[in-house]
Order: sequence, then structure tokens, then C-alpha cells
Amino acid sequence: MVILDNKSGTAKIHVKLTKEQLELISDLKGILGSTNSEVVRTIVMSWLSEKSVIPNSIKKMLNKK
Repeated sequence: MVILDNKSGTAKIHVKLTKEQLELISDLKGILGSTNSEVVRTIVMSWLSEKSVIPNSIKKMLNKK
């Protein structure tokens, strides 16, 4: 489920995690962010960057201009 907040330009996404996954995210608090949300956001953005999804998206945007 995705809940969009047009005012802030953000969305809330419902994600189910196992106990082990949640423990790992909690262990990363203070390193990758101060909340579970920040840690998950950092992990997702890092993965997208690592897989060249973000650079490819930027290239596509620049080519459209």
C-alpha cells in the first residue's frame, strides 16, 4: 500500500520485514540514519545507485532536455 502526501511530496510505503531484517535495520541506526525509515531509505537509495538505476535515470532526464 502506498499513501501519498501531496503537501510534503512524500509517500508512505507499507513493507513487511522479518524479525531478523528488522534487527539488522535497528543495528544500522546511528550509522545509516537515526530512524528505521531513514535506514531503509538509505539502503534503497544506495542499492539503486549501486545498480546504476539512479545514474541511468539522470542520463535519461538530461537527454530529454
